[in-house]
Amino acid sequence: MAKITIVTGGNSIHSRLTGVLNHVQRGLEEDGTELDVIQVHQLPSNALLTADFSNEEIVEAIERVKVSDGVVFLTPVYKAAYSGILKTFLDLLPQKVLQGKAVLPLALGGTYGHLLVLDYALKPVIQNLGATVIHTGVFVLDKQVMKQEENQYALDLEAVTRLNSALALYKKSIGGRIDVYHTQHS
Repeated sequence: MAKITIVTGGNSIHSRLTGVLNHVQRGLEEDGTELDVIQVHQLPSNALLTADFSNEEIVEAIERVKVSDGVVFLTPVYKAAYSGILKTFLDLLPQKVLQGKAVLPLALGGTYGHLLVLDYALKPVIQNLGATVIHTGVFVLDKQVMKQEENQYALDLEAVTRLNSALALYKKSIGGRIDVYHTQHS
């Protein structure tokens, strides 16, 4: 069974980003994939900001990324870039931690003017962390995620279609990469 870690760079669990996260989780769990979610804002802020590698929660979060077959990065867009809280976490990851892992970048923003944040801001950092299999990311507009009662969210059909397409390709590559890895290393 594949293990995928989703790293979210939002600042609240009560935001539209959670609507995208919930959809991605449901899509990945369909096949029995083992999922792990790291909500970066829930890690100790002082340890994040001071790069405290002796902090147990930070060490554990880094280890969760290390042992994953794939990683999904989900971020809101602020000032034409991925979130600062995600940046602090990415800065703590070892240089080649994403080597051999399939990576799917996802972003949520207010305008298609920020669409290139995936390719020009987030992707270079992901590549620097050793990723060689980076899937085409998905940019979702804020207005495509509607907040409903009791902190539930609904995504519009166009966002659902694009996310589902990306998730299908991602899951296919994760399964294929794992099968190849086990065949070569058995």
